[in-house]
Amino acid sequence: MAIEVNGKTIETTDAGYLENLNDWNEEVCKVIAEGEGIEVTDRHMDVIAFLRDEYINNAGNQPMERAITKHMSSVWGEKLKGKDLYTLFPGAPSKQGLKLAGLPATTRKGGY
Repeated sequence: MAIEVNGKTIETTDAGYLENLNDWNEEVCKVIAEGEGIEVTDRHMDVIAFLRDEYINNAGNQPMERAITKHMSSVWGEKLKGKDLYTLFPGAPSKQGLKLAGLPATTRKGGY
């Protein structure tokens, strides 16, 4: 599969994850999000930045939802529950979030 972003063809897997991590930018993110039915907000971008940082700078770490919730609680200064992140990423923060972040699909089973 592939998506078109600003006249450039970006290759994706059959599930819609980017084939090449380096093809990601905010415009690519918005195109992927549109296909997922998500309108990207600053909060989405905060989660995406965390996921990308963990993967790129922490040996390919793909945080589970509990870790995402805990980190975002500290960033946003409020006590979050898992369902708060599901309002942003209905397809699961640790799965759909990775897709929007341009990262590989998780190979982990379960989600919390």
